[in-house]
Amino acid sequence: MAENFPVLRVMMESDDIERALALLAAHIHRDFPHDPNLVLLGIKTRGIYLAQRLARHIASAHNQQVMVGDIDITLYRDDLSTLGPQPVVGRTTIDFDVTGKKIILIDDVIFTGRTIRAALDEIVDFGRPLLIRLLALVDRCLREYPIQPDYTAQRVETDYTQVVQVRLAECDGEDRVLLCRLPEAR
Repeated sequence: MAENFPVLRVMMESDDIERALALLAAHIHRDFPHDPNLVLLGIKTRGIYLAQRLARHIASAHNQQVMVGDIDITLYRDDLSTLGPQPVVGRTTIDFDVTGKKIILIDDVIFTGRTIRAALDEIVDFGRPLLIRLLALVDRCLREYPIQPDYTAQRVETDYTQVVQVRLAECDGEDRVLLCRLPEAR
């Protein structure tokens, strides 16, 4: 997210994000202790880095190794025709059979539910998982689809004039979560 919208407030700093990820990792381990079929699947872009960090937390704090993959949902979006004549489609990396796996689908922010719907469509093209759970670092509490996260670090009531920006060091150079206002909403 390169956009620099006016910041309404800082929701999480770097330490807050790491504490939240450690707590989320503990919840995942509690629900799936040493389960060899557990998979963390991050949605491009920030969900990938969150999945990798969660896997490290689970390994270091709970001595549990989990498989990690990532998906790019571009081809599965319901607004693909509005993205321009040649939308950039990224690579999906699932180096294992998802059939019979217990998948934790990971995204940075859940808003309308459309991204998650697209991700679910893509996952079933790779096989038939035993179950899929959803983890979102931040839940904006607005939906267009009846999709709810099973794990979340923070819920914030927003409206359509606001945006939640999750910034991660791997792609943004810093770890912060910001509640911002869209420029036209001044």
